[in-house]
Amino acid sequence: MGLTIAALVLLSACLHPLWNTLIKKGENQRIGFLALTLGMISISLGHSLLAGFDLLAAFEAWDLVIFSWVGQMCYGSGLVAVLRRGDLSAYYPIIRSTPLIVITFNFLVLGQSYDLLVILFVLLVLFAAFMLQYRRGHRLFDDPVTLGFALLSLLGTGIYTLADASAMQALEPSVLNFWVNLFCFPSYCLLYWLIDRDNVGVRTVKAFISRPFHYFMIGAICYSSYFLILYVYSEGADVAAVATVRQASIPISVLIGGLYFREGAVLRRLVASLFLAMGIVGIILNG
Repeated sequence: MGLTIAALVLLSACLHPLWNTLIKKGENQRIGFLALTLGMISISLGHSLLAGFDLLAAFEAWDLVIFSWVGQMCYGSGLVAVLRRGDLSAYYPIIRSTPLIVITFNFLVLGQSYDLLVILFVLLVLFAAFMLQYRRGHRLFDDPVTLGFALLSLLGTGIYTLADASAMQALEPSVLNFWVNLFCFPSYCLLYWLIDRDNVGVRTVKAFISRPFHYFMIGAICYSSYFLILYVYSEGADVAAVATVRQASIPISVLIGGLYFREGAVLRRLVASLFLAMGIVGIILNG
């Protein structure tokens, strides 16, 4: 992995926990996430039109768009539930353990092989990520429901990561972003209505209209983070290496969770973050 690509992935990783934090601090995480989705639709549409990209080109890779949409639905549904129920720093590491799914899929399905050193660094990153989960008086299985949502979100990240990397060989990042989010918004609204008869769609539109700058700002942060990853995929970056380097977002989430939300065990989790950083450097130098 080149240094320029690595820098772009690290920048994306720095942006990612910021919009998670802004959603978590809101009064209603569902509405916040859906309003963010509206912002993403608007930004990606504007970007595509200004750049002259063909939005209909997505139909040439419709299967990948569908897989990305399914992955985003699993990811978003699980993420919102986790942000409503649990600590950001406790479950974020699980959600971002995407390399485990990517490498397993590439090895078992695609027959791709990896150097032993790269695999060891990936394992180091994953080990450090899960060490961040623990603190005194708190165990991984204390809240199995929230853990289940975190694992659902992890599965979603694996699905859309693999789909997005393939889609970037045929589509522009903003085009994929537009269609996936356009499919996601009504799907989330229907899902939440089926769960508790919450007419969240109307409430989201009202919230978005009442605070357009706020949600555009969150959407812009999310869009920038996602766009950078799609761009490096379009440049041919290795999926597993990118997914692993993105785990740099975990130390940031630990700091935010500990200092902003006062979730505790900041020092212990930061020590684990140092091991995570070592793994990331190893991936950059050997991937």
